[in-house]
Order: sequence, then structure tokens, then C-alpha cells
Amino acid sequence: MHTTPHVARGFLLLLVLLLAVACGGDKKQAALPSGSKVLALGDSLTAPHGVKPGEDWPTLLGQKTGWVVINAGISGNTCAQALDRLPALLDEHQPQLVLVSLGGNDMLRKLPQAQTVANLGRMLDLAKASGAKAVLLATPKPSIAGAVFNSLSPADFYPEVAKDKKVPLIADALPEVLSDTALKSDQLHPNAAGHALLGEKIHEDLKKIGFAR
Repeated sequence: MHTTPHVARGFLLLLVLLLAVACGGDKKQAALPSGSKVLALGDSLTAPHGVKPGEDWPTLLGQKTGWVVINAGISGNTCAQALDRLPALLDEHQPQLVLVSLGGNDMLRKLPQAQTVANLGRMLDLAKASGAKAVLLATPKPSIAGAVFNSLSPADFYPEVAKDKKVPLIADALPEVLSDTALKSDQLHPNAAGHALLGEKIHEDLKKIGFAR
């Protein structure tokens, strides 16, 4: 069958458009293979606080993904303290992905929000400058009503930081788990069941982002 140049050009244009839609529709990140190093930078909500070693969500996330997840959570850490630790951690581990889960202690100590936002942004910048991908995890804002009614919500500055630094945000995993008293060892921290659910929720969110399979 004879095809005119006009028809051929039209067919090629349609093919290009279809490929563009197929490749760019959801803009998912590339999945990290098994064995990739992932740094979980956080405070007592990341550290195995009140649970046995191996029951913390970073360890459980590593088991689900096959990644080598380094738990860099230290109880009581503020954003400024974690920021001070980060360069050495990046040099030592050279992770492909950094999960930043901080800000709770800043809020509890009533540190200036602008300082918290700046330090979170700096951590994300350092992670990306090292060649790693970065994801921000929101911590619930302290709330008497939220504690009484078991309905915590993420602090409102996390979406602002994620948008400004162009990184994905996992907004609801921590607030949802910490809203359930059955999943907590005290008023502030997840128990073993809470860490298990956090591992599942964070894994599911990372799959939606594209980093996990």
C-alpha cells in the first residue's frame, strides 16, 4: 500500500505523542534495586525507642525492600542536631536515598518554626547534593485536642518544605499511627505494632512515589 509523506508524518507525530503520554504521565521516580543504601535520619520516632532492635520501622522497611536501611535516628534530636550529623553520615554510608523524619522535638521545645523549616531544607539540600534522592516525612503537630481525640495531623510547614525543595512528602504515615493509642508505648512513641504499621505505610508510600517495588 502506498503511503503519502503527509500521512507518514501524521503517523509519526501520533506515535511520538503516544510515547510522551506513556513515559511522562505519572512522573514516577525510578525504583531503587535491592541492596541500595537508604539513610533514615530521624529522632526517637525513627530510633528503636521502646522497642527491641529489629522492631524499628527502618529495619522492617529494609526487610520489605531488600535495601540496606541505616537507622540514623537519635532520641531527642532536633533538626539542628540532625543537620550537624548529616554530612558525616552521607560520607560514611553514601546512600542512594535519604528519608528525613524530624521536627517533632523542635515543636515540643517551641523552637522558631522558621529555624525548623530552614534546617529541614538544608538537610534535603545536603542529601541531594551528595547524589542521593530525598523524601520528607511529616511529624504530627503537638495538639491537646489531637491527643484527647486520637486524631493527630501533620504540621502545616511540611508541604511547604517539600514543595520548595521539590522532594516527595509522606504526610500521613506518622500522624495516623500516632493517633492510635493501641499502636503507642506512651503518649509520643510507637510500640512494636506501631513500628510494624509504619514500615508498611512508608513502604506503600514509597511504592506510590516509585522508589520501592
